Order: sequence, then C-alpha cells, then structure tokens
Amino acid sequence: MDNILKASLPKLREKLLEALQAVLPIVAIVLVLCFTIAPISPSILLCFLLGAAMIIVGIMFFTLGAEMSMSPMGERMGTMLTKTRSLPLIIGVGFLLGFLITISEPDLQVLANQVPSIPNMTLILSVAAGVGLFLVMAFLRMLFGIPLPRLLVLFYSIIFILAAFVPKEFLAVAFDSGGVTTGPMTVPFIMALGVGVAAIRSDRHAADDSFGLVALCSVGPILAVLILGIAFQASDSTYIPPILPEVNDSVELWQLFREGLPTYFKEIATSLLPIILMFGGFQLVALKLDKRTIGRIAVGLAYTYMGLVLFLTGANVGFMPAGNYLGQVLAGQSFRWVLIPIGMLIGYFIVKAEPAVYVLNKQVEEVTDGAISAQAMGMALSAGVSLSVGLAMVRVLTGVSILWFLIPGYTFAIAISLIVPKLFTAIAFDAGGVASGPMTATFLLPLAQGACVAVGGNIVTDAFGVVAMVAMTPLITVQLMGLIAELKTRKARKAQPAFALAAAYAELPDDAIIEL
Repeated sequence: MDNILKASLPKLREKLLEALQAVLPIVAIVLVLCFTIAPISPSILLCFLLGAAMIIVGIMFFTLGAEMSMSPMGERMGTMLTKTRSLPLIIGVGFLLGFLITISEPDLQVLANQVPSIPNMTLILSVAAGVGLFLVMAFLRMLFGIPLPRLLVLFYSIIFILAAFVPKEFLAVAFDSGGVTTGPMTVPFIMALGVGVAAIRSDRHAADDSFGLVALCSVGPILAVLILGIAFQASDSTYIPPILPEVNDSVELWQLFREGLPTYFKEIATSLLPIILMFGGFQLVALKLDKRTIGRIAVGLAYTYMGLVLFLTGANVGFMPAGNYLGQVLAGQSFRWVLIPIGMLIGYFIVKAEPAVYVLNKQVEEVTDGAISAQAMGMALSAGVSLSVGLAMVRVLTGVSILWFLIPGYTFAIAISLIVPKLFTAIAFDAGGVASGPMTATFLLPLAQGACVAVGGNIVTDAFGVVAMVAMTPLITVQLMGLIAELKTRKARKAQPAFALAAAYAELPDDAIIEL
C-alpha cells in the first residue's frame, strides 16, 4: 500500500497542474468582474476564493482516483458481464447498476428539491428507473451492433412529442435532469463499463460502440420527468435563493465550510457504497483480482472520495452564492445585455473544471489512438458550452421558451449524425452529458437564477434549462469536428489511390467475400 501511495505522488503533481489550469481562468474572470462592473461583498469574494482552492485540490484527487479505481472497476465488470453471454444476467445487472448509481448521484437531490408538486422520492426513483432501463438498452445496442443514430432519432422524437403535452413548468427541468444525472459519480463508471463490454467484441467497430452509454443514459431521465409532468398536476413553486454568506473574520469563514463538509462526507459515502458493494460481489464470485490490484483500486477509491467531498463543498458553499449574486448584479445594470458575452466567456472556461470531462477526454484519446486528442476534445467542448451559456442568458433576459432552442438544436445534431462517422456521434452525445456536471449546477445555474430575479422573470421556466443547453451544444460542435476530420480524410484518400483502395475494403461488412 505504501508503494502505491508513493507511486501516485508524481501523478498527483501532474493532476494539480491540470486543475490549476482549469480553475484559475474562472477565478481571474470573476476577480476582474468584482473589481470593475460587478462589485460584491468581501464575504462572498472570500468564500468564492476558498471554494476555488477546495475545487482545485478536489479535482486533483478525483481525476487520479477515477483513473486508479472507477475506470478499472467498470472495465473489468463490463468484460466479465459480457463474457457470461447470459442475456437475462446482463439485463438484470445492467438495470441494477444504472438504478443504484443514479440514486446515489448527489446532483439529483438538488433537482428533486426544485420540481413542483412531486414528492422527492417519487422523482428520484422514476429518474433512476429511467437510467437503469436505458443503460440496459445501451448494453444491448453494443452487443447487437445497433447504430446509435437510429435510437437517437426514435427516442428524441418521442421526447419532443411528449413535450407538447407537458406543462411548461416541467420542460426545462425535464431536460436539465438528463444532464444532472450523468454527474461525476456516474460518468467514469458507465464509460468504463462501455469499454469493458466492447472489449469482448472482435470486430473493428467495437471501439466505436464503446461510446454512447452516457448518451442513452441521459435520455431516460428526460422521459421519466416528462411522463411525471403529464401524470402530476404542476403547482406554483417557490424559489429559495442561496443564502449569501456574511463573515467577520477568517475563523467564521472556515466555520462556514466546516459546517458543509459533514453533509458531503455522508453524501459521497452513500454514492460510492453501491458501486463498492457491486464490485465486491463481482470480485468474490468471478474476478479474483490479486492483492496489488485491489490495493491500487482501494487507494483510488480513497482519492475519489476525498476529491469529490472537497470539490462539492467548494462548489456548493463557495461558488453557488457568488454565481447567484454576480447574476443579480450584472442583470440589474442598465447594460444588462453584457450578461451574454460574460456568460459565454465563463462557459468557455468552466467546462474545463468539470471533473468528468477529464475522464472523457482521456478515454477518447486512448480509444482513438490519439486521432482525437484530449486538447481537440477540450476545445470542442469549450466552444459548445460557451455558445450554450450565451443562448441560456438570452433566454433569461427575454423569457423565450426553451423549445425554440432545443428542437432546432437536437434536429440539427441528429441530422448530421447520419453523415458523421458514428464514433464522433457517440462521443458527441456522451460529451453532452459529461459537460453538464456539478460546475454547471453550482455556478452557471445560480448565475442564471440571480439574473432572472433581477429582471423579474420566472425562475422555473426561464432560469432552469441552463443544464439542458450545456448538454445540447457539444452534440453539434463535436460532430462538426468529426465532419471536418472526415472531409480531410476523404481529400487525402483521393490524393492516394492505394490508400483509397484500402479504405474501400475497410468499409466492407465483416462477412463479405472478396474475389481475388
């Protein structure tokens, strides 16, 4: 165990540098705003800065912990599950995994408290059942090689048909739920499961199909909340803004964060427990991993736990009040439209601080053997989130229905999925769920809520939907990146006849007969 801890120290330094590069630009933007056009109280500023420090350390521990524990656990369980070739077992265990992980996702509790007229547990169980069902569908898609675009066309058509019958109070929250449930606890494990399931297949499309699980798991919660919206009569909901901190000295500042820590110690322990118990069962029955591997996974779980506790405490206690107050100040000025470019700038950098984004970018780079670099993925995600936050701020200031953005956006994203290489489509729809994580829920959503309060808008219909917008635009930007790459490849093929002939053979079915 000591050797494992010592071996991880150089990696921790590397992850610390990555975390600093991700969070410091957001801190710099907020500081510039605070000292220029959006002054805030010293108490809020100090909370924000301490929260940023905790987020940096949290990202450092989480990203290394996910590499050491969540990814190998998910891959081994996915591989073992697929090797059984037992369809009932795959369906049963797949549903159970999706259900348990979703119930333990911390961000789902936040969503449940915001939905009017539905008991919290009713909503949580419905959303968890939706994720479990669609995780099973994702497994079956991979095992039988069903093209992802066909399923996306089918399910999003059903979603937008249902949206016509749902009260407007439910629309934004329903689409937000798809992003909220694919958080830092769910994404690393589900993506690793996909790699493990695909590893059993020997055909050349297996790597392509290892992505897409997060994409389908994001559909289940949307359908669940839309169906609940039809079944339950919506009533007026009361918006409770975050409490703006007032501290007189450093001791009171630390006390504020110390009071929040026990909550997240408990939440993250509850979140990790189902995954640990499930993996323990697999280990006893079939995996039989050696002690060194188990020790490495145990250290990784400890890092993951510590990282998520620090991250969520910093984000909820430090970032949420700052985001809400900044939104109020910016939207309360005579030049309130400045909220749009500022929101776009914050959106560009804030996605880099999402914990699960590191996991996605690294896995994309590994599976594609560097053809899609982590840097290229990061730029595509940043561009998409920047655009989405700008559009979300337009909604806050104008009160335009979210469907005016979601219907054209998803229609375009699904339309280009028919001509884009399917690997890019699967990665793009996974990226949408990954980008809309806790940083969006604890900073961008409060920013929109604060601005909505300042302009006198409807919190439920106008401010909610930020998560949904953030989840939508990467679908377009990542696929456009894939389309450009495909066009460049075709151009290169035309210039090299031999390469074109090899590429033509590669497009043939696996069982094709070639006459020589």
